[in-house]
Amino acid sequence: MQKRGLGRGLSALIPDSSILTGGRTIINIDINKIIPNPRQPRVDFNPESLLELAESIKAQGIVQPVLARPKNGRYELVAGERRWRAARKAGLTLIPAIIKEFSDEESLELALVENLQREDLNPMDEAEAYAKLAGEFHLTQADIAKKVGKDRSTVANIMRLLELPREIQVSIRRSQLTVGHARAILSLSTNPERIALWKEILRNNLTVRDVEQIARGENPSKKTRKRKLTKNEELTDLTELLTTHLGTRVRIQGSTKKGKIEIDYYSQEDLERLIESLTRNIT
Repeated sequence: MQKRGLGRGLSALIPDSSILTGGRTIINIDINKIIPNPRQPRVDFNPESLLELAESIKAQGIVQPVLARPKNGRYELVAGERRWRAARKAGLTLIPAIIKEFSDEESLELALVENLQREDLNPMDEAEAYAKLAGEFHLTQADIAKKVGKDRSTVANIMRLLELPREIQVSIRRSQLTVGHARAILSLSTNPERIALWKEILRNNLTVRDVEQIARGENPSKKTRKRKLTKNEELTDLTELLTTHLGTRVRIQGSTKKGKIEIDYYSQEDLERLIESLTRNIT
C-alpha cells in the first residue's frame, strides 16, 4: 500500500532565485513591521497553546525563523504566524526572518503547506484555503492536490464541506463533528435534511456509523445509537482526542495500564488515510 503524504516541504517550495534582504538568508527585523498574511488558512489560534509557546520563546528563543515578503514598506508573513504571535506575547522586539519575494499564489500555498504539516489544521480552514486556490488562481482540484501532496479525491472531499449549511460548518470548526460525520451528512440531498440530522447528532452524541445508517434510511438500535463512553474517566478525553484527530470512531477499552484501541474505517481510501496519519512521523 503506497504511503501518501505531503509531496513537498516548505524548503522545496521556496524559490532559489528569490532576493535576500541585506545579502543574508536570515535577518532580525522589527516585530512591529510585520503584518499578518490576509490569506492565512488558519483562522483560530489556541490561546493556551500560544501562551505555552510564548513561555518557551522566553526561555529558549525562536528556533525557526518566520518567512515573510516585502509589502508596501513593511513585511507580510508568509509562514510562521503562530511564532510571530507568540513572540509578541513574549515581549520580543526583534524576530529572525527569511525575507523573500513571493507571489500571492505562492504566499497562500506556503501558508497552507505549513499548516498542513502541523497536522492540526481545522478541516474548514483547509477547505476554505483550497477554495481560495481554486477561485483566486483558477487552479483545478488536480493542481491543488499536486501542490499540497494529496490525492485529488481527498481535496475534492474536503472542499465539499463548503456545501454544508453554515451551522454545520461552525460545528466542524468547533470540533463538535468529525469529517466522517460531515461525509455522512453530505450524502443527504437537501439542506433541511442535513440540518435535521446534524441536530440529532448533537442531541444524541451519535457515532459516524450511526449517522451513516440514518442517512441510508436505516434505524440504529438503541444499544448502538449513542456513543459508548469509556468507563475509565481518564481515558474519555483521550478517546475524544483520537476521534477528532483521526476523523473516525475510536474506542479505548481497559485502563491506563493495559487495554486496546479500536479504530473504525469504512473504505480502502479511509484505511490508507488512517495509516498515513498514524505512521507519518515514523522514520
